[in-house]
Amino acid sequence: MKLLAGFLLISSFSLCCLLLSKFLEPEYFYGADFDVRVINGFRTNSSLPLVIWCSSDYHGDIGGRALQEGDDFSWVVRANFWGGAARFLCTIKWDGTRRRFDAFEAERDGRRCGPLRKCSWLVREDGFYFSSDEVNWKKDFSWF
Repeated sequence: MKLLAGFLLISSFSLCCLLLSKFLEPEYFYGADFDVRVINGFRTNSSLPLVIWCSSDYHGDIGGRALQEGDDFSWVVRANFWGGAARFLCTIKWDGTRRRFDAFEAERDGRRCGPLRKCSWLVREDGFYFSSDEVNWKKDFSWF
């Protein structure tokens, strides 16, 4: 009987530790801010702007911008208690080409945005690049 009680105690303790560790991960802190930035990294777009428009089910429409080369569109996302702040879906258009993408998705980006919680996108002619430090860029996907 003591063995069973000890096993149940250890199992309960392990489960509590597992749940607690999940909520103590940085991306799950209530009120954690994430800086999201989308940069026009085109090198040959001359006078044609990169048009971006973003919205979220949780935060609503945050508007858009027409970005010339090197311009950016940025905003801050605040995580709620469960780590979900949101999903920010953006539509980007350039010279008749249109692409939708998740600029921020809490579950995906909580860790990948790094300890500084910086989620940056560089949009180029050949695709969309992600970085958590704006030094090391990794291609996430293409236009098509």
